[in-house]
Amino acid sequence: MNQILFAGAIGLFLTLGGTPLLIKLLARKGYGQFIRDDGPRGHHGKRGTPTMGGIAFILATLAAYVLTKVITGEGPTFPGVLVLFLMAGMGVVGFLDDYIKIVKRRSLGLRAGAKMAGQLVVGSLFAVLAIRFADDRGQTPASLKLSFLSDFGWTIGPVLFVVWALFMILAMSNGVNLTDGLDGLATGASAMVLGGYTFIGLWQFQNSCANAMNLTDPGSCIEVRDPLDLAVVASALMGSCIGFLWWNTSPAKIFMGDTGSLALGGALAGLAICSRTQLLLVLLGGLFVLITLSVVIQVGSFRLTGKRVFKMAPLQHHFELKGWSEVLVVVRFWTIQGICVIVGVGLFYAGWAAG
Repeated sequence: MNQILFAGAIGLFLTLGGTPLLIKLLARKGYGQFIRDDGPRGHHGKRGTPTMGGIAFILATLAAYVLTKVITGEGPTFPGVLVLFLMAGMGVVGFLDDYIKIVKRRSLGLRAGAKMAGQLVVGSLFAVLAIRFADDRGQTPASLKLSFLSDFGWTIGPVLFVVWALFMILAMSNGVNLTDGLDGLATGASAMVLGGYTFIGLWQFQNSCANAMNLTDPGSCIEVRDPLDLAVVASALMGSCIGFLWWNTSPAKIFMGDTGSLALGGALAGLAICSRTQLLLVLLGGLFVLITLSVVIQVGSFRLTGKRVFKMAPLQHHFELKGWSEVLVVVRFWTIQGICVIVGVGLFYAGWAAG
């Protein structure tokens, strides 16, 4: 429990104090955000706001994890390090995309093929390593079974697992990326999901089969490898996001950019895979799913019928063009995300209670 508290607090204070320094550095170098001309008019005033702010909470999360281990004297675990690797690796891909957009003045950043290749390389490394290096109980960081509240069904085999893991990683990282269109929206929503995973990791640890001898009902134990360390990672990233949100909320002094959105999506997918709650992520990250679906519907409708369903996609911009203020959209979407997390965590607990 102390590890979780330390990680969250350290991440929070590092981004609260470190983000202003990053803002000054990025502003001095002129690394400002490009704004689409066809978007809501209110966004034009954001042109030039420093971006690549994801650097702040990525570094803060890594530092918080290391410092927590030093302070508590606990060693790192393979699942925890793997999720951090996935977060940082996806962040590097996003950083390259942001860097090319801003420094090279190429509005689309990395070529689509190059960006996808980078995500596939990082995701594949994570997936392959996640089903190796079993502990003394034979548990690997990830399972070869699909999972909802826990593992279910048949073993899908390593090849299909890698494909499935890549789908999850790409879907969630791009979902967070699409959500990152309004001040603080993706940051606040991600912090809520990470709070849910902090609770899930702690609950799994308290009821872990590794501690079955200490449980009142050993038959109801949860089979997940090193869930406490997954909670530590989630807490460190949640605290870092909350600290970053202080500077990212409206009116934003800095944007996370693809550096941050791809890293957050990767971390959420990694936590879901390693905590055996893969399909539960669809509910916990419901806002990201909803916004991604709005883009799919918009593109599909236009290609099939030549008509648009929404005034603009992703969904948050549709409501802006309907006259909602940016802050109103963000708060209402945060409310939706909060409900998704509450329902998801409640369902997780109910599933455990039902055995």
